[in-house]
Amino acid sequence: MDSSDDIEDVSLFDADDDVSRRSKKSKIRHPVASFFHLFFRVSAIIVYLLCELLTSSFIACMVTIILLLSCDFWAVKNVTGRLMVGLRWWNQVDDDGRSHWVFEARKVSAQGGKISSEAESRIFWLGLITCPMIWVIFAFSALFSFKVKWLAVVVMGVVLQGANLYGYIRCKVGSRKNLTSMATSYLGKQFLRQTVATEDQAAS
Repeated sequence: MDSSDDIEDVSLFDADDDVSRRSKKSKIRHPVASFFHLFFRVSAIIVYLLCELLTSSFIACMVTIILLLSCDFWAVKNVTGRLMVGLRWWNQVDDDGRSHWVFEARKVSAQGGKISSEAESRIFWLGLITCPMIWVIFAFSALFSFKVKWLAVVVMGVVLQGANLYGYIRCKVGSRKNLTSMATSYLGKQFLRQTVATEDQAAS
């Protein structure tokens, strides 16, 4: 992701505010989405661990793992994030050719309640954070055991799942512009306080 790209935060799917809010927070409201949120990424890890026992063909294992990782990337980025936690991110290019990374968060309802359930939120973030960490461990393992042919596959897992993790963290915490302005404001206040204190000491 190019750091020079413009980044904007927009609200997500006004039409989704009409979704029924009667379901309890503890229930899984989207069982199919929750299943596929974990299915592709867990399957890729299982295939990576067991492929040498199941077949001697490295090409077959590599293609299977990359297909599972690609399906996981698409499903998490476009479907499960929106349904399970109300977040979505993507890149769009303007007519003048400028690239914008857009990070969306569903608006909170007028009653202040959350549409997504707590159970789905736990499943989403647990899968989103845990699996990239496992691929990082695989990367170090492949590197130190000199399994060079597997390193490309493991790096693909780190990149694809790490990209989704980064995108959804950005959706959750807000844009870099907001974080930068908050940090600048904080440092400015600290500098002003220090200057006033120094002047008071000098005057006394």
